[in-house]
Amino acid sequence: ATSKGERYSCLPTSLTLTEGAKYVHLTTNNTIEGTEWPSLPAVGATPLVADFSSDILARKFDYSKLSLLYAGAQKNLGPAGVTMVVARKEFLSSARKDIPTIFRYATHDSQDSLYNTPPTFAIYVVGLVLKWIAAQGGVAAVESMNRMKASALYTALDSYPEVYEPAVTVKEHRSLMNVTFRLKEESREKEFLSGAESVGMDGLKGHRSVGGFRASIYNAFPIDGAYALAQYMAEFAREE
Repeated sequence: ATSKGERYSCLPTSLTLTEGAKYVHLTTNNTIEGTEWPSLPAVGATPLVADFSSDILARKFDYSKLSLLYAGAQKNLGPAGVTMVVARKEFLSSARKDIPTIFRYATHDSQDSLYNTPPTFAIYVVGLVLKWIAAQGGVAAVESMNRMKASALYTALDSYPEVYEPAVTVKEHRSLMNVTFRLKEESREKEFLSGAESVGMDGLKGHRSVGGFRASIYNAFPIDGAYALAQYMAEFAREE
């Protein structure tokens, strides 16, 4: 499934599943293009596997449809080097056994994730982050904050269509984590970036493969930062 023909401005509208496939894999949030699955697609009886690396614990989600999910810690859970894996026991039991022992999830499950020496400090930091999420009021409270942050930025983009071009045109498919957009006048990109940097905003340049701009607003990003960026975007647009 792909929406390449639409410049990835939305999620794929149809899935072509391979009959007899061992599983279906998807990534819930696209950090480069700025799309995010609002809910999991129907895949029938085929086990569903998902990469939640960039929006794990960013919103409440129905995980019951999944056979396995994994998430690199580096966006919302902790430092790079830790990966969280959640899997159904029956799905693990169906996995191949003709691969090296250390590469089998069943190995780590049976050994309480201590088959080899784990990155203990990184795991400790993940524990601190989980306590921080709980202190915010849990995932529901974090989701509410994330939606307010994203809404502020998308509202700013949509308020000035003569200046900004949101990369994702289907609003229901827009990411809560990565707000991607372009300027209608590409010649003003450097002006936009330099203006942002002059008021303390850095890292807004889009991924090198797509260009444009990207505001990443993961769980730890403060809402005041999102409001400040929205204000700057409005001021920049009014300078036209």
